[in-house]
Amino acid sequence: MRDLSSQFGIKLREKRELLGISQDDLALKSGIDRSYVGRIERGEVNVSLEKVYMLASALGCSPCMLLPYGMNV
Repeated sequence: MRDLSSQFGIKLREKRELLGISQDDLALKSGIDRSYVGRIERGEVNVSLEKVYMLASALGCSPCMLLPYGMNV
């Protein structure tokens, strides 16, 4: 499961940086604490489905755009 969390964090960071949004801005827009956003991006936590939707909404994308695929879980 750790690999899945890490891959999600990588995709989240890539999307955030592509849009030029800081972790602080993403935290503010999503209503998620900035330190928790950092932990998500580092793959340190298993993010809930609710938070996936909150992050996707803040980034203006579909939740499926943040989900890793092609992994053997």
